[in-house]
Amino acid sequence: MSEVVLVEARADSVVRDFVSLTKPRIISLLLVTTVAPMFVAGDPTWLEVLIVVIGGYLMAGGANAVNMYMDRDIDDVMARTRLRPIPSGRLTPAAVLSFGVALAVAATWLLGHFVNLLTAALALGGFYFYVFIYTRWLKRSSPQNIVIGGAAGAFPPLVGWAAVTGSVDLAGLYLFLIVFYWTPPHFWALALLKQKDYGKAGVPMAPLVWGERETMNQMLWYTLILFALTILPVAFGAFGLLYLACAVVLNAILLRGILRVRSAEVWTKPAWWVYKYSLLYLALLFTAMVIDQQLPL
Repeated sequence: MSEVVLVEARADSVVRDFVSLTKPRIISLLLVTTVAPMFVAGDPTWLEVLIVVIGGYLMAGGANAVNMYMDRDIDDVMARTRLRPIPSGRLTPAAVLSFGVALAVAATWLLGHFVNLLTAALALGGFYFYVFIYTRWLKRSSPQNIVIGGAAGAFPPLVGWAAVTGSVDLAGLYLFLIVFYWTPPHFWALALLKQKDYGKAGVPMAPLVWGERETMNQMLWYTLILFALTILPVAFGAFGLLYLACAVVLNAILLRGILRVRSAEVWTKPAWWVYKYSLLYLALLFTAMVIDQQLPL
């Protein structure tokens, strides 16, 4: 009986490890920025939304798994990643790579067969961009890694938009740019906190190359651009007063957080607050877009 219990516990542990490879908490935000544009672009059925959510999760999860395969050497060095399945020895690199590729293949087929080819191509493009442009090339070679490579995280709005419209127009690209300019201040807040880890691994994150003060200045500039970028659609009639009010408040809170990081003598807590709030910021901003479009105000 004890052997059966041991086998079941081991099976549960393996399942949890494979699920952890997909980084569910990160994917949840990506899915918000995928689904919200679907309702901004049109009136999708819940079946269409479900298929896009499943396909999007599989594609992003596959990219995260392959990322862990490629980063297995530095994951073993950094304290925050040392307990991941590969460096801890719970899963083999080959198993993780196979799992990641299998998820990407399944997502491509699902989106291409049940949605449209453009949606599948955009999702696969985000996968390749994250795996090869960011993880394989930029992450270990340039402090601009999260700026350029972060574009991979901006693909979900395009995926959601294409799923409903079958095309990518300026409105879809605009949503792409919002996520693109949101990424640096969001991730650099974490980089400030984890710079010692990145230094041990030899990853040239901005605080290590530019210094803490310049990184904070860059966070401020990107936030100001983001502020203007999120407000501009209202001037063209794309969104109304409800979205405008939400965008102004959300941006003002984010900007205040960045300024606190720059002015604090001990910026650890303010930086951690900015990192956590920026996650909520993006989810609420895209939710405000949907509510503004769907409610007859």
